Amino acid sequence: MEALNQNIFQTIGTISDEMEIQCFVVGGWVRDQFLNREKSTDIDIVAVGDALSLAKKSSKRLGGGKVSIFKKFGTAHFKYGNIDIEFVRARSESYSSESRKPNVKEGSLQEDQLRRDFTINSLALSLNNKTWGLLIDPFNGLKDLKDKIIRTPLDPKKTFADDPLRMLRAIRFATQLNFKIEETTFEGIRESVNRIEILSSELIHIELNKILKCSAPSIGLSLLQESKLMNNILPEVSDLVGVDEVEGHIHKDNFWHTLEVVDNLAKVSDNLWHRWSALLHDIGKPPVKKFIENIGWTFHGHEYLGGKMAKVIFKRLSLPQDERLNFVVKLIRMSSRPIAVSSDIATESAVRRLLFDAGDDIDDLMELCEADITTKNPKRKKKYLENFQIVRHRLVEVEKRDKLRNWQPPVNGRQLMDWFDLRPGKEIGLIKTFIRESVLDGKISNTFEAAKELAFKYAADQGIIKEKK
Repeated sequence: MEALNQNIFQTIGTISDEMEIQCFVVGGWVRDQFLNREKSTDIDIVAVGDALSLAKKSSKRLGGGKVSIFKKFGTAHFKYGNIDIEFVRARSESYSSESRKPNVKEGSLQEDQLRRDFTINSLALSLNNKTWGLLIDPFNGLKDLKDKIIRTPLDPKKTFADDPLRMLRAIRFATQLNFKIEETTFEGIRESVNRIEILSSELIHIELNKILKCSAPSIGLSLLQESKLMNNILPEVSDLVGVDEVEGHIHKDNFWHTLEVVDNLAKVSDNLWHRWSALLHDIGKPPVKKFIENIGWTFHGHEYLGGKMAKVIFKRLSLPQDERLNFVVKLIRMSSRPIAVSSDIATESAVRRLLFDAGDDIDDLMELCEADITTKNPKRKKKYLENFQIVRHRLVEVEKRDKLRNWQPPVNGRQLMDWFDLRPGKEIGLIKTFIRESVLDGKISNTFEAAKELAFKYAADQGIIKEKK
């Protein structure tokens, strides 16, 4: 394989020959070479012998970084430029039912390949001079690569019982590579879903994030639902499944609608948290769903409830509790606002308030709302998109005139205290609120002069202070 002809592999192979041990590059790097994917910056080396010494000597000769050693697991790691190289001694593993951390003992190359999660990740290429580039493929991983199949080397129930993270990895690889999960392997996932309980929330959200970062996240999300993993990980999303009918009135299946929305957004946005907002934008609907005679199905207040539920989900999954969560909650809560200002009767005040509330996130909000159009009726879809173009046009006009994006009050509290000889307190807040509402309602321009004049008039009218001479 031509990709092996680089200094890293030649150096490691030469040192392994000097040490008289067998040495192989395995796993994701090999898989990606056969798939002609972008070069991986993670390289896994298996040595049938002293992997720790091999790592130390390789780093020294390559001029790599400091070698980190993990004796308990027989692994070592160092960086070479932007490449992470991990060395492991060929080993076999056994597991207890309470943990995914293995008990490790020395083993052969085949035992090491057998412990790997999937056949496509068990491919090994020899780095020794006499067998340079020889492919060791005991489980037909190369065929599975060509057939685009995810399959476990062992009985899948044992594979997933040993390490339940592999269930999420199977779905993530199927999403990233657009592969199919082999039937017996997928059935093994379905029968092992309860093992997910021993995983940390951090490990779960890492895999979820990787699925959401894919070009078509719906592949993985649908597999999570079909396997029943979704109900264990994100029951709020799983609860979106289903359609109810009363008196001939039905509503759309909000689960499959949500998957379309996520895929639509993925076409225009690489922002992970933007995609999270798409995944969670309708989770407030099931709890508030109600059928009203002569009206139909309603979901009043689902946006506000959905924002609250998103906070619970982020905490449960150990996702960020910072501005990234605030961004997701904000978009969920505002997800129905733009359509309200697209009609001819929507006031300029409504447009101003939308821009004021969204601030710099207005473009992300508009992209989410446009992704939310999943109707299969071409005329209706065209009309909705035209409506959102009207919203965008009106937003540009308002911003150009009133400069409300990330609005700051034209006068501040210190100025008000100086003008009216006031201390910080309720009166200052009332004046600032009145100025803000007057700007948003279009009663005054968003300028210092107009705001100052209004402040003096309001303070005098309310008897807060006497106007200073």
